[in-house]
Amino acid sequence: MRVNSIRDIMRASPVMPVIVIDRLDDAVPLARALVAGGIRVLEVTLRTAVALNAIKAIADAVPDAIVGVGTVTRPEQFAQVKSAGAVFAVTPGLTAELAAAAKAADMPLLPGVMTPSEVIAARAAGFDAMKLFPAEQAGGLGMLKALAGPFADVLFCPTGGVSLHSAPQFLALPNVGCVGGSWLVPKDKVASGDWQAISALAREAAALR
Repeated sequence: MRVNSIRDIMRASPVMPVIVIDRLDDAVPLARALVAGGIRVLEVTLRTAVALNAIKAIADAVPDAIVGVGTVTRPEQFAQVKSAGAVFAVTPGLTAELAAAAKAADMPLLPGVMTPSEVIAARAAGFDAMKLFPAEQAGGLGMLKALAGPFADVLFCPTGGVSLHSAPQFLALPNVGCVGGSWLVPKDKVASGDWQAISALAREAAALR
């Protein structure tokens, strides 16, 4: 699916699940379960050997999903994930090389930031939507409220330590577009193939906005 900007993607789902796929066979049923529950934006992390193949499988088989890739840390990965079918990327931090590679790949990027200096650097590189990561360690709600003053034009996706319980508090902030969370894809439910349970978690998350 073609998307215009990272802000469009952030508005498409209140929660962006952070997905770690260990078994390729889990990729498509997991994506279908999340989409069935109303969560269309999927961040598949590059943390496992099957991640690229999982992205391709989901992009091919689940057309309603907006498939992105997370844990992008090297410039050459942008071309790899785009050719696999990813339509956006998420990084834990930002360098000039990563910013240039995202632009060269014509791929919407949600760059990770943790400090005001990093927000300034990301904004100077042309970004006005960013991932606050790791959100809990960075100060969570208090940090986002503090950043709202000097950076009123920046929209954040806090990720790291966000839960179903805390997500509504984050989403209530005017400078939060969505939250990232791994609670939608608990390892035990994925391992046992309990896709109905994952759809139920997705419905719960989709109802947060």
